[in-house]
Amino acid sequence: MRNRRKPQFFEKLTIIDTANKGKTVAKTAEGIPIFLSGGVPGDVVDIKTFKKRKGYFEGNIVNYHSQSEYRTTAVCDHFGLCGGCKWQHMQYTAQLLFKEKEVSNNLKRIGGVEPKTTHPILGNETPYFYRNKMEFSFSANRWMTQEEIDSGESFNKNALGFHKPGMWDKIVDIEKCHLQADPSNAIRNEIRRYALEQNLAFFHPKEQSGFLRTLMIRTTSTGEIMVLVQFVHESEALAPLLTHLDTTFPEITALLYVINNKANDTLYDQEIKHFAGREYIVEEMEGLQFKIGAKTFYQTNSEQAYALYKITRDFAQLKAEDVVYDLYTGIGTIAQFIAKSVTKVVGVDVVPDSIEAAKVNAKDNGISNAFFEAGDMKTIFTQDFIERHGKANVVITDPPRDGMHKDVVKQLLLLAPERIVYVSCNSATQARDLALLSSDYAVEKSQAVDMFPQTHHVENVVLLVKK
Repeated sequence: MRNRRKPQFFEKLTIIDTANKGKTVAKTAEGIPIFLSGGVPGDVVDIKTFKKRKGYFEGNIVNYHSQSEYRTTAVCDHFGLCGGCKWQHMQYTAQLLFKEKEVSNNLKRIGGVEPKTTHPILGNETPYFYRNKMEFSFSANRWMTQEEIDSGESFNKNALGFHKPGMWDKIVDIEKCHLQADPSNAIRNEIRRYALEQNLAFFHPKEQSGFLRTLMIRTTSTGEIMVLVQFVHESEALAPLLTHLDTTFPEITALLYVINNKANDTLYDQEIKHFAGREYIVEEMEGLQFKIGAKTFYQTNSEQAYALYKITRDFAQLKAEDVVYDLYTGIGTIAQFIAKSVTKVVGVDVVPDSIEAAKVNAKDNGISNAFFEAGDMKTIFTQDFIERHGKANVVITDPPRDGMHKDVVKQLLLLAPERIVYVSCNSATQARDLALLSSDYAVEKSQAVDMFPQTHHVENVVLLVKK
């Protein structure tokens, strides 16, 4: 009998599938799952466990006997360190295969539903350099390799990059990231070079000290660029740094900054300060323009966002006489995208700044039949809301990863629209909500959309029709 309190070794196990949070899974001879970081389904490996849970192990791969046909060479020098692209070593066609499988399994196992029609997953034509928003952290506590530590040499510990997984205070210094197109890498590397040359203090997370804190770069499909630097405090060095950026990269559309000395680096409660250019950038879609500010939520893959919205519009089967609710509307992108096809659309979101942006964008786009209201969905989406705006016969809902609150689901059942289009970035919580709606609705169609190549994340769109 194995002592399960100590690490156990398993030889020549085949990785059989992907698992939650980008992990993979193998099974022992007794059928006990072992969840692994790394590996590709089809790899034959030796495993050393480091944790025993009820009904499963967690382990590390210590040796490869053979490698999967799905395996490929990761293009990024930082692969396996920063944790941002956990599936870069898996061929993109295989990534799509396992994402589609995960969505199907979640709908069936968690939701107990099987769509009448399942369209093939829509992949991304550009599986690298697709993100329009990236956030990097400055740190005076760079993650160092074991070789650097063992060498006893003195190294520069300043870094600008991503958090090392599982180490909140360690930053992996990034030279080239393959997620955001140029000039993203050039801007980041120049800020770091300038900061080191000028001996500017990088943020120390444990001591909550330093000067340079975070860097955000946002881009649009039209070529506009926003750069926002978070500083810990005001300094005479602030203006020269931003002036250097403005001069070196004249293509920057909006150059902004924040002074943030609180415990966390979230922007939403901070005053955004304008330094040069505009205070926003503009994204375009089918002739519509959307102003994007520093705090604005916008789908982080512009190309696939357009594809996702077209699928959503197609699934909704919109008619000129329709009244539509767009729940969790953000800055009203979907609402404005469909407005020309319907009588009226009403968008709702919890973030007041997003709703104000939606109103401004709708006015600028000449849209007069889109209306927006701010409030917590579970408290604002009531019978009073329906009486104020008129009864919708179509609902589009695109909630955060946690899915819809049970009170929102309950109100949807009371509203009883003819069609519901449910867009989700988490098919597990989507499936849970579909089960709650299944008494009154049939799942007519489903289609997964890959918004995040090289990662395990996937969006899914479902059409529900009133029984």
